[in-house]
Parts: sequence; C-alpha cells; structure tokens
Amino acid sequence: MNESIFKIDNLSVEYKTQKGILGQKQTIHAVNNLSLDIHQGEILAIAGESGCGKSTLAKALVLLEPAAKGEIIFEGKNILQMNKSELKDFRKKVQMIFQNPYASLNPKMKIIDTLKEPLKINTELSNEEITQKVIETIHKVGLDEECLNLYPHEFSGGQRQRIAIARALILNPEFIIADEPVSALDVSIQAQIINLLKELKESYNLTFIFISHDLSVIKYISDRVAIMYLGEIVELGKTEEIFYTPEHPYTKALLNSVPQITGNCEQKNILKGDLPSPANPPLGCKFHTRCPYCMPICREKMPEETKITDTHYVKCFLQQENP
Repeated sequence: MNESIFKIDNLSVEYKTQKGILGQKQTIHAVNNLSLDIHQGEILAIAGESGCGKSTLAKALVLLEPAAKGEIIFEGKNILQMNKSELKDFRKKVQMIFQNPYASLNPKMKIIDTLKEPLKINTELSNEEITQKVIETIHKVGLDEECLNLYPHEFSGGQRQRIAIARALILNPEFIIADEPVSALDVSIQAQIINLLKELKESYNLTFIFISHDLSVIKYISDRVAIMYLGEIVELGKTEEIFYTPEHPYTKALLNSVPQITGNCEQKNILKGDLPSPANPPLGCKFHTRCPYCMPICREKMPEETKITDTHYVKCFLQQENP
C-alpha cells in the first residue's frame, strides 16, 4: 500500500447559524468525526448527495474552513498547528480546483497576471523565468500562449477551467483537490477535462481528491471511492469494490439511482426521502431514517467500521455478525 500523504483523524467542521424562529442559534454539523487516509499517487473520489459535506471537507483540508476539532496530518505535520512559514510551504504543495472557474478567476486580471501572481509571491524566479514557466504551464493544459493577454470573460467554460487547472499546477504541487471540476461543463467538455486531469496526474506524479456527484465520472477517473453521508464516510473501497460489490444500503441506492438505458424501466432500491438537516442529525445510524433495512439498533447506536477486505470498509449493522 502506498504511503499516506494526508491523514485525517476525527475531523469535525461546524457552522453557527443566525437566530431562528425560537431565538436560538443552531449548529450545523457539516463534517462529523471523519477519519480518512489519502495515499500517495492515487485519485480518491468522494461521492454523495448535495449537502453531505463533500465541499466543506475539501475546504477544511486547505484551511478555507476552520476545523472544530480533530487533526489534519500532511506529510507528518498537523496543518492546524502550523506556523506562518510552514503554512506558506504547505500552500505551495496543496492546491484546489473549484467548481465554478469564472467565480474563482479574478475578472479584472489578465490570464498572464493570474498565473504569474503565485510565482511572484512564492518563488525567487526572475521575470523571464516566470514568463517561461507560465507559457509552459498553459501549454500543458492545452491552451495557446495567445490566450494569456485575455480576460476570463473572453473564454468558454471549458477554457476557463483549463486556466484554473493551470493556476493550480503553476507551483508544482504534490496534492490537488478538485471540487466538482466538471459539473458546470457540457458533456463533451467534461470528457476533455477529465482526460486532462488523468494525464496531468501521471506527468506531475500528483495525488488527487476528486469530489463529484456524477458516479460515471468517478468510476472512470478514481482509484478509490469514499461514500459520504451527513458528514461521515459510510463506505470506502477500491473503485471496483464500490461499483461491483457495494455493501452499504446508501451506496447501493446511489448506484441504483443512475439512469440505465434498458428495456426495463423498474429501478430497485431507489433512495427515498430528503437528506436530514445537518443541524439536527438523526440519532444512531444517520441513514436509518431512509434505509429500507432499518433495524431497532440502527436507531440507537452508531455502527462501527467493518472490514470487508483489506481495502474495503463499511459502517453498517447489516455487516456485523451480532448487532
């Protein structure tokens, strides 16, 4: 097994809401005691419904959201306890690609200035070396250097996402978090960006977290998959294990929800009901309010992690011999 580059231990991220109807503030439990290892050189996909905490987890890993408790260990150091010098080095090594490339690019800056800025701040390269680095990187993502003197609004969505990827690559990072990087793009452009990310992973020896709700994209690009529900990882395994031998009822429901082009329109085990509010999560197993196999113990206790294989883990009482 590859060495872990990121080790997340009992991480929780919470939000405090404004006063509600009863005049009291609520706590949104976006990520709950989540533990996860990310291995060097892999693409780990995180899947789940909107509101399950995927993007909050991603932002917490790059310190865009504060952690309420827990540890985030990167290359042996807890990033939550790093000093300014250590954080500067950390931010060179870990970059993020956001869902909306237009919102994440400064509309008042030309592309060349957007790509030069990280190099000016974080390196001691000369102006000529910086310009050469920018040209090399924009070519890597499949764009010509003529685009460097244009502004973000002059590009298509796919081109803007390539620019966002170039910005993430410019400092030669070790780790990239891609948060729904293709969800806002047309299907044909999605394929181009996905293939580009796979090529860049090999060229730069990168490690990825790839966040998406599109299971077909996840199946194509990922090495392992983590299924997330209400701020927790409920199933984790190799891509083939998750897609061909899923164990958690939520995972099965997600897979069965993918439209199939078949003569039989009937779909089994379709997920019913809405995601409960993270401000008031259910007691016991958080999925029990929507689970077709719910048992009395599911309403009372949280299931422990069960090992299916050396690489496949699930949190469900159905997999425990004596619940």
